[in-house]
Amino acid sequence: MLKDIPENKVTDVGMAVVPEAGEGGEEVWNVYVVNMKDVAIETVLVSSKGYGHYEGKDVKTTTLRHGLNDMAPKSFVLVEPIIKSVFGLNNEYWLSFYIGREVYDRRFLFLPESIKKEHLVNVPIMNKLGVLIV
Repeated sequence: MLKDIPENKVTDVGMAVVPEAGEGGEEVWNVYVVNMKDVAIETVLVSSKGYGHYEGKDVKTTTLRHGLNDMAPKSFVLVEPIIKSVFGLNNEYWLSFYIGREVYDRRFLFLPESIKKEHLVNVPIMNKLGVLIV
């Protein structure tokens, strides 16, 4: 029965962590879903959590779930802000969405210390610098 379930591979959709100026001019980092497809993606859901080792102890953050509705082709949407104190943890994002009647999902994992200024690249569609996983 498992062989009857199609394995839909997620392509042209990514997660980006982007440094931006906050309301008071301070630097804030935000997490975005970036749809680089030529088609809309529907019923977009993101689950996020952090986990790892900190000061010799196993730690994990609260799991957050975000319903982002539909995304137009070639668009991006804010998922959540991320605080610098969790950059030393694994930051995991599970993305699920539909195209037509087909469901797609993928895990995006930002490894500890991977969210750094020296890892910034141009994020397509957004035209901003950020840490991108596609």
